[in-house]
Amino acid sequence: MPTEHFNASTRSGTLGGTVLALLFQINWSGLVNTAIVAAVGASTSFMVSVLLRWLGKKCFQRDTHQRP
Repeated sequence: MPTEHFNASTRSGTLGGTVLALLFQINWSGLVNTAIVAAVGASTSFMVSVLLRWLGKKCFQRDTHQRP
């Protein structure tokens, strides 16, 4: 059946019903848990990369002062 035979009301009703049915299928506590774990992981990764960059600059910094 071609889609041009459906009017806008039928399309919006079908889309709205589908979205509403999908919203009830989402495990919200699992979604929140996943978001928290992702945020902690991203923050940890960022902090480790900043720490390693700082250590790299500190350890491998060339001595620019003249030695007597």
